[in-house]
Amino acid sequence: MSDQTTMTKFLLLGFSDVWELQILHFVVFPVLYLSSLVGNLLIVTAIALDHHLHIPMYFFLMNLSILDLCSVSVIIPKSMVISLMNTRSISYSGCVAQVFFFLFFASANFALLTYDQYIAICQPLHYEMVMNSAACVQMAASAWISGILNSALHTGNTFTISFCGGNTVDQFICDVPQLLKLACSDSYLSEVGVIVFSMCLAFSCFVFITMSYVQIFRGVLRIPSEQGWHKAFSTCLPHLTVVSLLVCTATFAYLKPTSSSASDLNLVVAVLYSVLPPTMNPII
Repeated sequence: MSDQTTMTKFLLLGFSDVWELQILHFVVFPVLYLSSLVGNLLIVTAIALDHHLHIPMYFFLMNLSILDLCSVSVIIPKSMVISLMNTRSISYSGCVAQVFFFLFFASANFALLTYDQYIAICQPLHYEMVMNSAACVQMAASAWISGILNSALHTGNTFTISFCGGNTVDQFICDVPQLLKLACSDSYLSEVGVIVFSMCLAFSCFVFITMSYVQIFRGVLRIPSEQGWHKAFSTCLPHLTVVSLLVCTATFAYLKPTSSSASDLNLVVAVLYSVLPPTMNPII
């Protein structure tokens, strides 16, 4: 029986055994990676160089772009390799690092979205006064720190369990739900409890963000200009769609029973919450 003391590596599964599909995946993932990389780099560069953009909204946008850059760099390059291979090994420490950084970037990203929405909606008349430079730095720092704490909690809980179900992860990344399938004791129940708590917290933030957009839409409907309606809705609706996609797919992946759903569905869901959002955000 193997456990975390003797496990030295994990095997990540490829997307398909069909050569034509492997080629397709190898083409799709570089396009997604380059789109996300170039888009987020342009946003960061433009905001850093243009002093007119040194305002709270663009400060948070730059932080989101940096997080997206880091997140997509953790996921997609390895996915491109795996797409042309039936399996790919990753060291135990590499798997730990991938889980930690992915959860960190995702948590910090979501925290930033919630903080900015709270000030913009709940204190709109005081936004410019409240969101001074010090407040922006403090909010960004708290989002990054909360992301680190949340990620450390999940990573620590996940990799203290005993693994006796082999070392093959039925996924193209080291993902907590798939790692829990390899657990051989009830020790993983503590991580399940933490996941449920985190998902409830994330869902509460999502409800708040949704309510914030409802307030925005109500304000937009008072705009007499039809062009103003179109501009506001074309900005808000795609963003809300991406946030909804992230929350719904991540909730499905993390809260469903570990033995349910087909591996193909797991792969699709993982792509939707790990790869697609960092690519779509620059476009929005």
